[in-house]
Amino acid sequence: MTQQKALVLFGHGARDERWKEPFLKLQELIAQNSNARVELSFLELMSPSLPDVIDQLVSDGFKTVEVIPVFFGQGGHIRKDFPAILDACRSKHPEIQLSAKPAVGEDLGVLQAIAKYCAN
Repeated sequence: MTQQKALVLFGHGARDERWKEPFLKLQELIAQNSNARVELSFLELMSPSLPDVIDQLVSDGFKTVEVIPVFFGQGGHIRKDFPAILDACRSKHPEIQLSAKPAVGEDLGVLQAIAKYCAN
């Protein structure tokens, strides 16, 4: 394994598989510009779940995993569900460094890119 770090994009999930298409494109774009392995995970309605992805990454030998919630804001899923899932993963795998970024919609650069898109 040449990659030392894994990134996990964490989305809500939906019943319609087409909902996942922008996430797959985002995964591809990040992978093209990063030395990290990039995986997708979902809170509900789609698989794989975040715990399943973390389990697989640990099995594959990764010691550093960063989770990036691809959510716009700090709703109940990000304030309550996500920390509980992350804590359970940390308890199960104390041997890895498991961190998380804020939701992408909390980043000023992301909001500026969306504003630019909307204005044009």
